[in-house]
Amino acid sequence: MFDGNDSRNITPPLLKCTDVPQFTALQFAASTFRNDPKLHLRHLLSDSNRCLSLMAVHVTTQEFEQGQKNTPTTVDTNTTPVLLPGPLRSKSSGAQRRIILDFSRQHVTGETMELLFDLADRMGLTERMNEMRSGYNINFTERTAVMHHVLRMPRGYDFQSRHPRGNSILGDVHSVLDRIESFAEERRRGNIRGCTGKEIKSIVCIGIGGSFAGPQAVYEALRGDSFAAEAASKGGGRTIRFVANVDPVDFDLNTKDLSPEETLIIVTSKSFNTSETLQNASMARKWLMKHLCTKNDVDNDELRDLQIIEKHFCAVTLDVNAAESFGIHKDNIFPMWDWVGGRFSVWSAAGILPLSLHFSFDVMKSFLAGGHDLDEHFFDAPLGGNIPVLLGLLGVWNSTFMGYHTRALLPYSHALRKFPSLVQKFDMESNGKRVTAAGMPLSFQAGEIDFGEAGSNGQHSFYQLLHQGRTVPADFIGFMESQSSIDEEYTTNDTGSLDGWDGEVNISGHDKLMSNFFAQPDALAYGKSLSDLVQEDVPENLRQHKVFPGNRPSSSILMTKLDAFAVGQLLAIYEHRTAVQGFIWGINSFDQFGTEIGKVLAKGVRAQLNASRRRGASVQGFNSSSGFLLEAYLSHRR
Repeated sequence: MFDGNDSRNITPPLLKCTDVPQFTALQFAASTFRNDPKLHLRHLLSDSNRCLSLMAVHVTTQEFEQGQKNTPTTVDTNTTPVLLPGPLRSKSSGAQRRIILDFSRQHVTGETMELLFDLADRMGLTERMNEMRSGYNINFTERTAVMHHVLRMPRGYDFQSRHPRGNSILGDVHSVLDRIESFAEERRRGNIRGCTGKEIKSIVCIGIGGSFAGPQAVYEALRGDSFAAEAASKGGGRTIRFVANVDPVDFDLNTKDLSPEETLIIVTSKSFNTSETLQNASMARKWLMKHLCTKNDVDNDELRDLQIIEKHFCAVTLDVNAAESFGIHKDNIFPMWDWVGGRFSVWSAAGILPLSLHFSFDVMKSFLAGGHDLDEHFFDAPLGGNIPVLLGLLGVWNSTFMGYHTRALLPYSHALRKFPSLVQKFDMESNGKRVTAAGMPLSFQAGEIDFGEAGSNGQHSFYQLLHQGRTVPADFIGFMESQSSIDEEYTTNDTGSLDGWDGEVNISGHDKLMSNFFAQPDALAYGKSLSDLVQEDVPENLRQHKVFPGNRPSSSILMTKLDAFAVGQLLAIYEHRTAVQGFIWGINSFDQFGTEIGKVLAKGVRAQLNASRRRGASVQGFNSSSGFLLEAYLSHRR
């Protein structure tokens, strides 16, 4: 089994992006945008040629989606307005999926984009992408490859031409997928049962970080999809829960209404040594023992424990021996690999196993195919029409040059309500770095603060700040089709309105949602001037309060529909965007030492709490502030 270390080490790039002339040119360009009122977005958007040139389209054919081709046929361009109206406006493309990226509301012109492409070329972006694709050890500090894209490759894909052990690696991947398919389908048919003979109807996934956020976000994204929901129903309509927080309230709330006899616990930990995950796994074991031991005729407590774990526990881990030591049967352990980072692990058994148990393996195959579709686009499409590359370059431009250190992800889909937090997790963990990949301090702050919420809920939350407070670049995500058929069931033809919408316009709920998707980016871009308010006869004492400066940058992503394939596409887009920004900044986006320092200190606190609780030991070895708080905590008695 390839572990990501097999003679694929390369030297980290030594060149700093601040040392190339393109960096200085982009600084000047940013200064011009900040100071020239003629470059306000309300003026830039009046140039239709500019707008059409700042779009990119990715089209997926039915043949690729249905697995008849390993490589998608795509239309990828933002180079000339002449080519764009076809893929953008064609009414004959209903059988094809489209992803349209419109970044005309960003503070860029064609010249700005050329400078960004020049910077990417100078920083070796294409070379870095190829190194990632070919499995070189681009995680320089840990000397491992970064190959979560391999998890999405179809069986028979030619990875051998890029990696000397490509066939073996891909064979291992599909061996695990075959095991997942067999295990999931047997469970879904009710052929594998719990220790009391009852069918498994509930799944509790225990993990943290990417092994929690990824599966949870994908689960929420697919709940409303008719095909996925029907597949889940055919599999018995199982309940699936996700537990991550070491706070026992999390475990309690997620299990209190479940029957232990009908519950399967899936423990996901790459090292099988993650403290939060092992704490919750131990709690799950005690929960099962408490409720099931009285129902089991075996007299020996140890044997009884092993029987319960064998029937009610699975593990996803790199350390198979540690999982076996916990008591989990080897047939219920699904391996991970060192070359899969935890934040990208939803594509591994960490996500595919529980989601296949719930939605079926066929649904998750479509999810993997969507991710692979975008991998092929990312690695093969010209940079000028490459959606993840364009988003990454715009992120660098807004953060490093325009000085916008926060950005919002705004999906106009209730199903994607967990998606912003997932992107926040892998993007901030990847790119929140202070040194280059070669260990040299950066002269600028890398990484952005990511946040977001599903529209239109966010409009009643933080959009006030977006419109009249800080400038926060935003990505809007929308879909041409609704996941739900409820519009068809309940939309009426009358013109009366009780919901605050225009009673003269009778449109579906999805159209109402999407009207905001189209309106908000323009509202952010154009704003409303004082002269506009005068013309509207707004009272003078309110005019300044109602001025909207506008000129707030955003991008819009319009996709055909949200199903498993599209969820895979969308997640891969943002994973690759993160990598692009790291490559341009010259940092290592694939380690995460910042997540460890607090955990190390927490070990000392745990030792103190144990000594104080058990032996009455005084608090020692902490600064006065921490010592005071610890003493207050320990002195409290319920």
